[in-house]
Amino acid sequence: MSDLLIEKIKTRLYENRLSFSKKPIVIGGMAMEYYGMRKSGPDIDLVISNEDYVALAKQYPDKRKDIYGDLGVVISEFEIWRSIALLDYNFLLKDAIDEVNVCIVSLDRLLLMRVCAMETAKYRTDLETMKEYYYKHFRNQNFLQEASKHSMSYDKNGGIIFSGKYEEE
Repeated sequence: MSDLLIEKIKTRLYENRLSFSKKPIVIGGMAMEYYGMRKSGPDIDLVISNEDYVALAKQYPDKRKDIYGDLGVVISEFEIWRSIALLDYNFLLKDAIDEVNVCIVSLDRLLLMRVCAMETAKYRTDLETMKEYYYKHFRNQNFLQEASKHSMSYDKNGGIIFSGKYEEE
């Protein structure tokens, strides 16, 4: 699935004659789809280096967009940003997955971006989706199984048990 997504982005970049000195970072819904969390919408959100942004904004002055200081350029289905919540390319590049023509923002940075925008209902929903993804893929299943034995005690005591005194025992 992720191979198809990468190929789609590569093809759309080529069709729109978009190239950059540094690999763009895929963020937003496409990144969520890459990780298998949910399907993306029709847009493709990218973050690029400031140098690439300056060149792109000069090439497409009528396609520029500014959201609270996050500067971007909208070309076809692409929203290409120099920052998101003023978090720049270099910050978002940390631990990104290096694909052939692009990088995919790391799970941790993707989560941070959603936290920064959680006032918006869409991103709160994404946070719930990401929470479930983390739980499904990273929770210690042995610990979860052990904790589930004490659900009655947790419910009765607001989730906190002192001295190992469980109701079930």
